[in-house]
Amino acid sequence: MRLGVIDIGSNTVHLLVVDAHLGAQPLPAFSHKTELRLSESLEHDGRVSDATADRLVAFLRECLVVAEDQGVGDLFAFATSALRESPNGDEVIARVRDETGIDLEALSGSDEARMTFLAVRRWFGWSAGRLLVVDIGGGSLELACGLDEEPDVAISLPLGAGRLTRERLEGDPPSEASARELRSHVRTSLAERVRPLLTSGTPDRAVGTSKTMRSLARIAGAAPRAEGPLVRRTLSRDDLRRIVAAVGPMDSAARSQLPGVSAGRARQLYAGALVAEAALDLLQVEQLEICPWALREGLILRRLDHLTS
Repeated sequence: MRLGVIDIGSNTVHLLVVDAHLGAQPLPAFSHKTELRLSESLEHDGRVSDATADRLVAFLRECLVVAEDQGVGDLFAFATSALRESPNGDEVIARVRDETGIDLEALSGSDEARMTFLAVRRWFGWSAGRLLVVDIGGGSLELACGLDEEPDVAISLPLGAGRLTRERLEGDPPSEASARELRSHVRTSLAERVRPLLTSGTPDRAVGTSKTMRSLARIAGAAPRAEGPLVRRTLSRDDLRRIVAAVGPMDSAARSQLPGVSAGRARQLYAGALVAEAALDLLQVEQLEICPWALREGLILRRLDHLTS
């Protein structure tokens, strides 16, 4: 069965086509994406502008053509925090449905955490024991832990790297004052919510997912993507302390020269590093193992389960 999933995130809109069968690993077959920068192009009141909505609809029409060309038999789409939290998010979703026929699902924060956890569980298997998952996106931070495919605790916080950069980091590079204020805000916000994770049991494996974590691990010396998904990649607290100290004084141009950092995401790298460092400190984790699967793969797995049940 060939599935297509369209992921409308805070930074990119991404169509991933996979060959998926019950009991088998979904295999990527084709990818089509654009950097819409949804979270950075919101109006001052948080609304999605007409121009941004126009570009979204136009790209989704492209995705429909690509999906047909690739022989996709089942296509679905989802959106995360940038669209979910926008005052006119429902209007944009309705427009997408009316003009493209795509029924766009706006995931809740807890759903994002749950589906990412499912992906990590399937990747590592039952032998991984109790999992703790840390996922830093553009708009939000998701944390989840548990023994099964459904986590015991699933939390979403408005601590995405793009959001924090836009709302709380002034300058490029950021001023020392705004950096200190951001660090304090991140740690205070996390400290208010981590108790359920700390009291649910000691994790046997702590895992980081998504682009920010992969970039940070790459800076710390992890193998490049070209070496494949089965290579073990890690990110430690010591790594993050060094990265925070190094990238804070850099501007976006300098950060974009670091391994694994794209020009489009360079500016938000520092905020992502601060969030990752705070998460490991407050969750009392020394090291994360990087998982190549995240939210998108979790939703594919859930979809496949439902289609074949």
